[in-house]
Amino acid sequence: MYEENGELSLHFSFPTIQSRMLKADPERLILDYTRTMMGFLLLQPKPERIAMIGLGGGSLAKYCRRRLPEADFTAIELLPEVLALRQAFGIPGDDARFRIICADGADFVRGVFEAFDVLLVDGFDRDGQPVQLCSAAFYDNCHAALRPGGVLVVNLCADDTACGLYIGRIGESFDQKTIVVTADEGENRIVFACKGGHFPPTFAELTGRLRSLEPLHPVDLDQTAQKILRPEQGNDRRRNRRR
Repeated sequence: MYEENGELSLHFSFPTIQSRMLKADPERLILDYTRTMMGFLLLQPKPERIAMIGLGGGSLAKYCRRRLPEADFTAIELLPEVLALRQAFGIPGDDARFRIICADGADFVRGVFEAFDVLLVDGFDRDGQPVQLCSAAFYDNCHAALRPGGVLVVNLCADDTACGLYIGRIGESFDQKTIVVTADEGENRIVFACKGGHFPPTFAELTGRLRSLEPLHPVDLDQTAQKILRPEQGNDRRRNRRR
């Protein structure tokens, strides 16, 4: 942990930041990529069950607990050392609708069938994205774990030479119903993938949802909506085969 100017950050190695928290406002999403990931609300505005692989400092977990109090939320974190920092980062204790499990995220989704409306994947270790969280089988299991119309959101590092390969695998698992956007700050590419149904939403659908969600969620949904309407061309699918 590193503290400076009223902010507490989590690092596996410097200078890479895993999580950042404003101590005066612990539930505020400081890092741009986390706000972009919350763009899943534009695709699934009223999720009943959310799961997140990779806890870090718990920014997304804390935000969802406060802003989506009716949703059931489960976070899965592999490293006990990260879980030991739960109190330092102000992550609430477990209750009937909020829980954190110490487990491998790949094992967690294996065998789960149509359980979640939203699945967030933000799992990294000191070396980057763990191999078990970016395999073709893992993304297949993510698809199976989602309910019809459910949304997968994956945070990828654009500097990773295999980033395009991972995007291609997600596309294969989700019948090419994917959108790739880049966070404004840092080197994060966010993949949104939908299980079945009409995807992506139309302009009218997105703007209608934006009007109702924006007053409740201070996470730059307008910027994410614009990116969804103008996703990255090609999404790297043509250059990468499933393997």
